[in-house]
Amino acid sequence: MSDKKEFSIQTSLIHSNGVDKETGAVSTPIHHATTFHQSDFDQYGNYDYSRSGNPTREKVEEAIAELEGGVKGFAFSSGMAAISTSFLLLSGGDHVLVSEEVYGGTYRMITEVLTKFGIEYSFVDMKDLHEVACAIRPNTKVIYMETPSNPLLNITDIEGVVKLAKAHGCMTFLDNTFMTPLLQRPLSLGVDVVLHSATKFLAGHSDVLAGLAVTGNEEIAKKLAFLQNSFGAVLGVQDCWLLLRGMKTLHVRLKESSQSAFKIARFLEKRREVEHVYYPGLTYHQGHEIQVRQAEGPGAVLSFRLKGAEEVKQLIDNINIPVFAVSLGAVESILSYPSRMSHASMPREERERRGITDGLLRLSVGLENVDELIADLSKGLDAIKLTKPSRIINL
Repeated sequence: MSDKKEFSIQTSLIHSNGVDKETGAVSTPIHHATTFHQSDFDQYGNYDYSRSGNPTREKVEEAIAELEGGVKGFAFSSGMAAISTSFLLLSGGDHVLVSEEVYGGTYRMITEVLTKFGIEYSFVDMKDLHEVACAIRPNTKVIYMETPSNPLLNITDIEGVVKLAKAHGCMTFLDNTFMTPLLQRPLSLGVDVVLHSATKFLAGHSDVLAGLAVTGNEEIAKKLAFLQNSFGAVLGVQDCWLLLRGMKTLHVRLKESSQSAFKIARFLEKRREVEHVYYPGLTYHQGHEIQVRQAEGPGAVLSFRLKGAEEVKQLIDNINIPVFAVSLGAVESILSYPSRMSHASMPREERERRGITDGLLRLSVGLENVDELIADLSKGLDAIKLTKPSRIINL
């Protein structure tokens, strides 16, 4: 393809890794080599040791950079490896401002690891730009966003936060896992570093552990390249190949799953057993208008609240289709219990203060027949009504 920039992201997803120049292979070759022969004594080639650079990993990094509209992409062994390495851009005495509702692993990294290196942190309600502005300190170096957030799908005004960050000389990081570059492109809104747990929607099949980082800033790219090589948590070549294969079908997977998620959200909001539904596609969802402005859709993840743990157990015991497990973004629907799964590392009082109660469930909608999913969830909710009816009715 002579000029990839002229094509839509749908087409770019298919052709982003191109055709192998040496063989014409339409599937990227897997280079298992860890070391590379140097044919010239005075001038070494592009590759020497696989931690520093590998042709297969390079294809993934080029693909995510193109899709996000960045200058350089980086492939890591997990989403947390990408996040952790990016945080190494900070130094002792720096301060990071973090979205109050953030993935449990990120919360753990910030509160229990960064603090050992003298890095300070504050959590803030990122929905409130005034609160964000008031929380910025003279030593604030990074504002970290997660939008939609995990698991309550809170929406942050990306451009609003970016303006505040630039006014105070801060970098901005954004976890784009839920949206992917198909639905949201934060670099175009001024974000400095975009992060992905590529394990989720980008790979899409619950068989790859991977993380990605992208930047549109050449200076930041140089620093991240140095840190990636120094820290060494790079993505293995077999997983690089699986990730590339998964990314090719992202468009059709996410489109179908998002359509199903909207139907399921509308179903759940009508059920008496459900106290609240959290989904950016619903017009009453806080931040819905912002989501419409800054993204191409609401995505395929929603959350809903039951009365408590007993009701959750009744539902789980009476459904058959969704997998009850951690993670999200796969071809199979995954029903997760944040208080004991993704956010178990967060102290109970902190979880509850953020609205992550024992009655909260997160559903990542897969590619099953949506009517069968709804019927299955209906059966589970009927079991709750039979054993302990809820008196809370949605208005």
